[in-house]
This record gives sequence, C-alpha cells and structure tokens, in this order.
Amino acid sequence: MNRINTKLQEDKKLLSIYFTAGYPSLNDTATIITELQKSGVDMIEIGLPFSDPLADGPTIQKSSTHALTNGMTTETLFEQLTTIRESVTIPLIIMGYFNPMMQYGFEKFCAKCQEIGIDGLIIPDLPIDVYHEQYETIFKQYGLKNIFLITPQTSEERIRYIDNISDSFIYMVSSASTTGAKSGFGDEQKEYFERIHNMNLKNPQIVGFGISNHETFTQATTYAKGAIIGSAFIKYLNQNKSTDINSFTQNILQNPL
Repeated sequence: MNRINTKLQEDKKLLSIYFTAGYPSLNDTATIITELQKSGVDMIEIGLPFSDPLADGPTIQKSSTHALTNGMTTETLFEQLTTIRESVTIPLIIMGYFNPMMQYGFEKFCAKCQEIGIDGLIIPDLPIDVYHEQYETIFKQYGLKNIFLITPQTSEERIRYIDNISDSFIYMVSSASTTGAKSGFGDEQKEYFERIHNMNLKNPQIVGFGISNHETFTQATTYAKGAIIGSAFIKYLNQNKSTDINSFTQNILQNPL
C-alpha cells in the first residue's frame, strides 16, 4: 500500500509540512526532511521551485526564487533525495508546476520519483481532465498518487468528479486566495469546511492555505483529516536553523516537549 494511504488510516489528525527544496540553502533539503520526521510530522510536501508560481503567496514565491538562485533544479533535487528512504519512512509528496516536469520529461520524472521513494504529486496547474485522459496511466504505472485541489468555489459536481478519480486525499484549499498564513478562519470558511465534510466523500480531506498555529490547525481539522502548513514554516526556517524544527511542530500540535 502507498505510504500516503497507510498514513491516512491512522486514528489521528495529520500534520503535513510544505517547504521549498533548496531553501534556505541549496543543501538543506534532506536535513529538513529528516528533522521534520523526527519532530513528529506525518507527511512532507517538497516544493519544486518554479519561476512563475501562480498559486503561491509572497513568502513561498520568495523562497522559490531564492532556491532557484541557489542552484536548485529538478535533477539536483533528485540527487539530494537519492538515499532519503534509508532514514525517512513518512510519506513524501512533491508539489510543483507542470512545466518543469514536462521539461524533464514527465514519464522520466515519475520513474525517478518511484526510484527514490516519492509517494505522490501535487500539480496545481495540471487540469483534471487532462490528467484523467492523458496521464493517469503513467501515475499508476509508477505508483504515484495525484492529489487534486478544491476551493470554496469548486462546484459540487466537480468535487464529486475529483473524489471519483482520486485514491488518497483531496487537498482542500481554505480560500480562493494564494498561500499565506492567517490568524484564524472566518465563519464563511468554517461553513465551507463543514459543507465538504457533509458531502461524505470517499477520500479524506487535508486543508491547506492559511494554517500557521495551533488555533488554525485545530479549526482546519475539526472536519478534515489533517492540515498543511507552508508559509509559516518557511518564515520559521528563514529565522532559525534547519536543525531546530521540533519547537515549531510542537507549537502547532501543542504536545509536551
């Protein structure tokens, strides 16, 4: 069974952390992944930096630009992750835009993901219909889960279509805005979380965008299986060493140190 599906079966709310590969320093990638696992994180989204990240807020855009300046490339990322499965057992997901994957060669990209132990991909700009018609067989051939995004504006018909062709979890974007930390969720977002929960989808939902602390993590996971933190963690990395991650995750989970 894919590591993502195994993790989703655990009787707990899941914390997933996003960070940009090659940030703050080019060679921090494997260290950050290892330290995140030690700190109790359930899943990790590794951001493949891109020059035009349309869905990302200013913090992640800046980290992406910084990583590219550091010299991060698709090939470099794969080299950094060559032995990652010797020490890391939690699910690893690459989140990136379709263009760099196509430039690398999409089937070659998926084959390399399988080789190094990547469990799934999140590709915000890969249209669902295009995936279903042209790329689904490649994902399945290489044992990769494709995780789709929904927003408060996604129609019920579209959500059920996504649920039908998914087989891991659905990335539930908390709002229609770009990524970024928020102090809390309003009534409209909470009603959206409850509405999706009441649809009784077969795939669990994990909420992303706007989660930065214990309060927003708790709000996001009231109806969902888990939550994803990105911008707040990148800001933390900008101010702290990549080996000092435990305090960040424990503050989110509010576990005793």
